[in-house]
Amino acid sequence: MITGLGDGFPCYPSKVVCVGLNYVDHARELGMDIPKRPVFFYKPVSSVVGDGDVIQVPRGVGRVDYEAELAVVVGERCKDVERDEVDDVLAGFTCLNDVTARKVQEKESQWVRCKGFDSFCPIGPRVVGSIPVDAEVKCRVNGRVKQESDITNFIFSIEEIIMDLSSVMTLEKGDVVSTGTPSGVGELRDGDVVEVMVDGVGVLENEVKYIE
Repeated sequence: MITGLGDGFPCYPSKVVCVGLNYVDHARELGMDIPKRPVFFYKPVSSVVGDGDVIQVPRGVGRVDYEAELAVVVGERCKDVERDEVDDVLAGFTCLNDVTARKVQEKESQWVRCKGFDSFCPIGPRVVGSIPVDAEVKCRVNGRVKQESDITNFIFSIEEIIMDLSSVMTLEKGDVVSTGTPSGVGELRDGDVVEVMVDGVGVLENEVKYIE
């Protein structure tokens, strides 16, 4: 059951699909090649929490990183979306933190485990119908800016992402598609307060707690 999304979040996604390596600088900081088409991965619905909820990190997982992202929310069931149809099938925009167990990721070629822990997908605080064309995406940890870029630095546009993804799978109303994180990803420690900010959306804030 998804908890904590609040009255301002109008959907319960059947799936959360994220784009990896959608900023050149982030690909470079991870030592990865620039992709020729969007790289997709899932975060399970059980990982979703809302603004103000706690990111719970199991002991022994190792380093866990923040990844600030702009996410889009699908507004209607759709498949094989054309470029000029993308705006019509989206409900709006929100913030997402693609919390990642980095040490786990380094050991596996698939990202199911490192991305999928419960509470590793904070979303919120609300969904808005539009954002600036050059909207900034930022992350702060304990008040200090750690990531700062804008969506003009995407490798793949929102239109390209939705077109590609919908050619593979049907997108359901309420599904969330996240667009990748800029450079500057870093470690979250017990007690940290992490904020994801997107122009026009607001601030998604979560505290980090390590659990036994």
